[in-house]
Amino acid sequence: MPTKLPILYSFRRCPYAMRARMALLYASINLELREVLLKAKPENMLAASAKGTVPVLELADARVLDESYDIIRWALEQSDPHNWVSAELDPAISDLVARNDGQFKTDLDHYKYWERFPAESQEQYRARGELFLAELEVLLTRQSYLLAERITLADIALFPFVRQFAFVDKEWFDQSPYPKLRAWLEQLINSELFLSAMKKSPPWQDGDSPISL
Repeated sequence: MPTKLPILYSFRRCPYAMRARMALLYASINLELREVLLKAKPENMLAASAKGTVPVLELADARVLDESYDIIRWALEQSDPHNWVSAELDPAISDLVARNDGQFKTDLDHYKYWERFPAESQEQYRARGELFLAELEVLLTRQSYLLAERITLADIALFPFVRQFAFVDKEWFDQSPYPKLRAWLEQLINSELFLSAMKKSPPWQDGDSPISL
């Protein structure tokens, strides 16, 4: 009998799903990709994870990972050919990811969807997010990537969110005082890994033939 593959429920434009797909591709995980329509979430996904958010990874042994960072960590436990994680860098990686997924994600949402949050202007919300961007700019003046001269988990985990922030107002970002961050972002956007992770797939429906990541 054929070996059952892990199943990844994903949404192409979701930054959490982006970083999960990048890690799974990097680790050469063979799996079935199911692209989700968020307005019509498949029952199979909801049965696996009642949260109803992507990404969701259903493993061959029936375990379910429904947090992107957990999916990334699992993928890297299977294979990490270029040492995205290490004992030396792990505390710094965890700190950056926690702050990205916490305060910066909040600031990003307020900036991008500022009309939903009328307490302050879009520029004020952007200024809050810039505090984190400025920290990343300082890190990138010290080395080629956020924490080392090579890509680490920190770069992959933060990149989709910085990308989203930049594209809220790309004209502003292109003139912003973060040249190192802009170069870092451009390199990752044009990387083979990201381009592969962003290949379009039709929305999955029950009965469809499997699509590999």
